[in-house]
Amino acid sequence: MVSLIISENLAPSAPGSCRQGGLGPRGVPRALHTSPPRATDRRPGPAYAPAVALPVPDDDEEAAGSYPGAWAPDRSRVVDSSGLRLMVHEWGEPDGAPILFAHGGFDFARTYDVFAPLLAAEGWRVVAWDQRGHGDSQHAALYNWEADVRDGLAVLDTVTTEPVPVLGHSKGGGLMLQLADACPHRVRAVINLDGLPSRRRSPDVPDHERTRLLASELAGWLDHRRTLTGKSRKPGSIDELARRRARMNPRLPIEWLRYLVTAGARRDPDGWRWKIDPTMRFGGFGPWRPEWSMLRLPGLGMPFFGLLGLQPEEMGWGSKPNDVHQYLPPGARFEALDDVGHFLHIERPSEVAAMVLDFLGPAR
Repeated sequence: MVSLIISENLAPSAPGSCRQGGLGPRGVPRALHTSPPRATDRRPGPAYAPAVALPVPDDDEEAAGSYPGAWAPDRSRVVDSSGLRLMVHEWGEPDGAPILFAHGGFDFARTYDVFAPLLAAEGWRVVAWDQRGHGDSQHAALYNWEADVRDGLAVLDTVTTEPVPVLGHSKGGGLMLQLADACPHRVRAVINLDGLPSRRRSPDVPDHERTRLLASELAGWLDHRRTLTGKSRKPGSIDELARRRARMNPRLPIEWLRYLVTAGARRDPDGWRWKIDPTMRFGGFGPWRPEWSMLRLPGLGMPFFGLLGLQPEEMGWGSKPNDVHQYLPPGARFEALDDVGHFLHIERPSEVAAMVLDFLGPAR
């Protein structure tokens, strides 16, 4: 582990508590489910496991819909963002100290089903939304980075007008950096989980050349959109969808990927389909260069905690500690984990939650 700590943590305050009553996944009373482990136990998260089939029926939703430590949201609701419907999920007591979560690209809020309850158990009210075109949020005509940031602010407006901590993974980490930079009066602290891109994954071009090529880039995106209008994603069984995702998430256990299908896909008459808009593609978040997120770091005035997984993965940014150190703002904390990949909060949920809770201090 590479570790860099430049300042004190946030000031502590009174702890809260997490509701254990109500209904769990599929309407089962919470009393029948095992409570999520406390993050301070520092229990290891799911270890790396190769993508092998489980000895359960391929379409057994009940079997696939159970995963150690997974906890369905306590509440879900719809928020309107400039006429577009966003699905919002929450873990923890309604009067707990709020923290806003943003998921990564091609993910959805319920990818936090193991990680979020660890913070909720310590008194936090975790609020996460399905980004437009993802999960159960409405699909949009077109997508861009600024619209996602505005959506995050629309969700935050329904929670509080006071500054709150924000946490984002991958693309969500970049979104929260931009939100903190644009609206510093709404953000008390920023936690970034492997969302610190240092360069483009493809060969870069100078800014003036990119400006000249922008018209052709936009035309290509619109053509891509037109060819997929009215199309839907390829159906399959629970196991088939899990195996497709395993190609991009090779370090995650197949048990988790099967669970993810039951949370992020829908069951149609011809099989299961991921709910994500089929017109979306990697890099399809509008005119945006990944390294722009890193350039926002030095100017942040609130406490910052960044975590980086050093094991390379297809969906990761490939950033190294030296890429990040030069941009850290005064008073920042930074951790790089040697034996963890891009989805560090899924590989090691208890360990990462313990570090986040140590940074935040007790919930207010």
